[in-house]
Amino acid sequence: MACVMACAGCSSGSTAHWIGQLKSPAPADRLQAIRKLQDRKADAAQVVPALIDALGDDVTDVRRTAAGTLGAFGPEAQSAVPALTAALRDREPSVRKSAGSALKQIDPAAAHKAGVK
Repeated sequence: MACVMACAGCSSGSTAHWIGQLKSPAPADRLQAIRKLQDRKADAAQVVPALIDALGDDVTDVRRTAAGTLGAFGPEAQSAVPALTAALRDREPSVRKSAGSALKQIDPAAAHKAGVK
């Protein structure tokens, strides 16, 4: 019983664990990591740079989800503004839309300057 209780919280993982999962070869693992990191606002100093890196992923869903998650950090993700501005030129419309929404949440003035409506 003690072993079961000791492992009860294992699925939540540490922030470092989920940041590490962003480098997984499996896109599903990277997406799960991004979703878990959205709840780690207290660790924004570590999470935001990792999510900025995820904006360069080869998989559209990963880029789109990373952009949206950065937006959820609001002004704490100010350092993501240049990368999100660049993502406004992504080849996939859904990534561009997510980046624009994120910019509006993080820095409305930067979003306006970048032409986001």
